[in-house]
Amino acid sequence: MGTVKCIGILTSGGDAPGMNAAIRAVTRSAIYNGFQVKGIYRGYEGLITGEIEDFKTQNVSNIIQQGGTILKTARSKEFKTPEGRQKAFENMQKEGIDALVVIGGDGSLTGARIFGEEFNIPCIGLPGTIDNDLYGTDSTIGYDTAMNTIIECVDKIRDTATSHDRLFFVEVMGRDAGFLALNSAIASGAEAAIIPEDRTDADQLEEFINRGFRKTKKSSIVIVAESPKDGGAMHYAERVKNEYPQYDVRVTILGHIQRGGRPTAHDRILASRLGCAAIEAIMEGQRNIMVGIQNNTIVYVPFIKAIKNDKTIDRSLIRVLDELSI
Repeated sequence: MGTVKCIGILTSGGDAPGMNAAIRAVTRSAIYNGFQVKGIYRGYEGLITGEIEDFKTQNVSNIIQQGGTILKTARSKEFKTPEGRQKAFENMQKEGIDALVVIGGDGSLTGARIFGEEFNIPCIGLPGTIDNDLYGTDSTIGYDTAMNTIIECVDKIRDTATSHDRLFFVEVMGRDAGFLALNSAIASGAEAAIIPEDRTDADQLEEFINRGFRKTKKSSIVIVAESPKDGGAMHYAERVKNEYPQYDVRVTILGHIQRGGRPTAHDRILASRLGCAAIEAIMEGQRNIMVGIQNNTIVYVPFIKAIKNDKTIDRSLIRVLDELSI
């Protein structure tokens, strides 16, 4: 592979607020440093179907404040096949794209890793997911905004919970990671968080009920991380109805509300820094890495690490929540 002249950008997987800020930063930093830029629509799917457009600086004007992604996103089944990736590679060659910046979660970065290795293309990943579940970065693009959305919703739900002496289970996203649930529980003053990292321990529901909920509190809010395994908030609400029928239980599933909205300052700045760093990485000849942030410093994390390693939750946060919810 010779020197890089043209950089392709795509967003893939679930959208996250701040993706547009990242697209803008990658585009402008690339142009500033003398590269040509092409925007690829609908993720890997657009790479296969050839939905590719020349990007100039004005293509990314006025988007830093918008949620979602102007490049659209899709989950591509075809890209998981060698034939699909071959098509994608041929389109890249046809368009003269020499390097790829992929903004997305672990599935998207897995695709980038395989693609980069198969065809010897420099691929740089940016962590764009509200779940904050990528190893090697303290924060992912979209996480801060999603958390702020959750606490706004929980604040509103609490008004009803206290007015009616009700127990509310609020389900938030984060299939395999409890970062959103645990941190938004602390920020919203919730009584408990039920998270995947803790599910193997004791029965979280029983612990919470026995911890004095019945003594001191009539109303309560429990944040539950969604879970295909045990049914999330609905499952716990059913259990309370059966095992503790004296409680008036309600469930709110926040769903896709958490994904949208204008990115917070934190997410805009994070996306801007990571976007510029992606271009720097390409100029340094890096490949097959995710650009992350650790202790407020830009780091390069090999894809294999970012995807394979589990990001651990800080157990001390569980204690903070326990102590503050008495």
